[in-house]
Amino acid sequence: MSLPTLALAAPPAPLSTDAYGRLPNVELMQLSPSGARLAYVVTDGDKRTVLVKDLAGALQFTVPLADRKVRDMEWAGDDRLLITFGQTMQIGTTKYEVDETVSANFAAKKTSTIFATTPNVFHATYGFFGAVNQSGHWYGYFGGETLQKTLGFEPTFNADPTVDLYRVDLDTGEIQLSASAVQQQRFWALDADGKLVAHSEYNEKWGQWSLHNEVFGADPLLATKAPLHEIGLDGLGRTPGTVLINNNFVLEEWSVKDGAHAPLPTERLAESPIYDPTTHRLVGVVLTGDRPDQQFFAPTLAARQAAFKKALGGALWLSSWSADFQRLVLFSFGDGDAGTYWLVNGREVKPVAYSYPDIPDANVGTSQMIAYKAADGLEIHGVLTLPPGRDPKNLPLVVLPHGGPEGHDAVGFDWQAQAFASRGYAVFQPNFRGSDGYGLDFRNAGFGQWGRKMQTDISDGVAELSRRGVIDLKRACIVGDSYGGYAALAGVTVQQGLYRCAVSYAGISDLDVFLSWQTDYGESEMSASARYLRKFLGVEASGDAALNDLSPARLAGRADAPILLIHGADDTNVPIAQSREMERALRAAGKPVDFVLLPSEDHYLSKDATRKAMLSAAVAFVEKYNPAD
Repeated sequence: MSLPTLALAAPPAPLSTDAYGRLPNVELMQLSPSGARLAYVVTDGDKRTVLVKDLAGALQFTVPLADRKVRDMEWAGDDRLLITFGQTMQIGTTKYEVDETVSANFAAKKTSTIFATTPNVFHATYGFFGAVNQSGHWYGYFGGETLQKTLGFEPTFNADPTVDLYRVDLDTGEIQLSASAVQQQRFWALDADGKLVAHSEYNEKWGQWSLHNEVFGADPLLATKAPLHEIGLDGLGRTPGTVLINNNFVLEEWSVKDGAHAPLPTERLAESPIYDPTTHRLVGVVLTGDRPDQQFFAPTLAARQAAFKKALGGALWLSSWSADFQRLVLFSFGDGDAGTYWLVNGREVKPVAYSYPDIPDANVGTSQMIAYKAADGLEIHGVLTLPPGRDPKNLPLVVLPHGGPEGHDAVGFDWQAQAFASRGYAVFQPNFRGSDGYGLDFRNAGFGQWGRKMQTDISDGVAELSRRGVIDLKRACIVGDSYGGYAALAGVTVQQGLYRCAVSYAGISDLDVFLSWQTDYGESEMSASARYLRKFLGVEASGDAALNDLSPARLAGRADAPILLIHGADDTNVPIAQSREMERALRAAGKPVDFVLLPSEDHYLSKDATRKAMLSAAVAFVEKYNPAD
């Protein structure tokens, strides 16, 4: 069935790619517990700043961030913010991506970095487990990597490092060990008073996971094999004495007293929990699938969500609220909305900030989910974004497969998709088998199908769009990052005759080398991540000759379209050597290839300048080899 023909306005004049590629102008907007203060991150070119204002808009405090990579932000009372950054650190000859957390104290007008003054704990945070007020003093609970003490030398890393739980004084930086990991991977659930409620343990070598209450000597509440580490303790449940377990895509509440448990009553498959920042208890979930949504269990939040959805329409999220629920921050996004923050103050509802203020509503293309059948009959869903102001017939196409491979795309504003749509392209984001968001069976259908049916699921979707008359099958390019970067390279090597060009950001080009690198990087053959990768690749170990037939670098002589390679110099997920090897192989085979190096950039395009550079290069390359007009 073809898409309906609409009465269309003339296509808007295209904006600079920088309007789409820039980091959002405003991010992570959070109300303080009292609702009296509003904190958020503002990006202006290479400069990022945390602003704290009262509800009248008066500036109260700023935290300059330069170009630091902000990952998260949490309030600790009304006078402190905990800001978490991503940081690329070189330890020995290897680069690692770690988190650092800064405590900003407004009353004292100072900032301090967690673990910065403690020589026996590595200067990084591995998880935040809540902030509590104890006897009028604020403490934060963080995962920290304890260093080994050696006689006559500076503390150094343990041979088998693990993360312990520390209580940190947010004013002085002093620390206290709250719980030791005892050479096991652990995760902790703490209540609003900082009391340990439960913890989990994971034996990486044997793939054994267990859940424990804090009764000394008690047997585990649950002990199970989890070779891929697909079960985890998420935090507290809805009521005292319960915790939340994510068990193979099913969220379950468990009693820490006797292990009684039941799945959460969710409207559909839930992706992640939503916790109240004051009580630390579960108040809702993010629902996954074609169009993500929120479901709240807390009656007040559920009622307010329903009322604002009705009043404002479109995709709407409750992103922050005061402890009494009287003040809220809403976030809307989707067709004609590149992202708007709304402040609810009593009966007043007003927009206060925009994610992409340089993108008018008319320049935002519409997105919809389409369903189609793969060659073997499996139903696949994918997001189709159409160029604004153009008839959806015989359009040039950009295929934009997601990374992971266990990720998924949903209907909403996507900066890369919108950038290409603004140039006149239809953009297709297929959720091939192996994607999450559609349940365990669909994810498991990707095992052994890396470069095989996961790849043909993409091209089957392209064929379906052609059958519907939406796109011109002869005018398609493929662009992707991480696993999507692999899919882009495979689309013109493992497969042929499909695309006019391919763009790979941080893509994997040699599967056997990548599998071996993962082990050398510290993820041993017995790690869950190594088992996970082998499961998707369909091999028992590195060195399997089958991987050669799926590796674009080994098939460079088959490349039937120009290729653009883009890679961040600080990528610790996919080493830049993967793109360098692809470049060498293509040049040796006499194939057209361009390479763009992004200095000081990681796997996630976390910096404004390099994100814009990546998008500008990708769009220019596609326009050169597959012009829209």
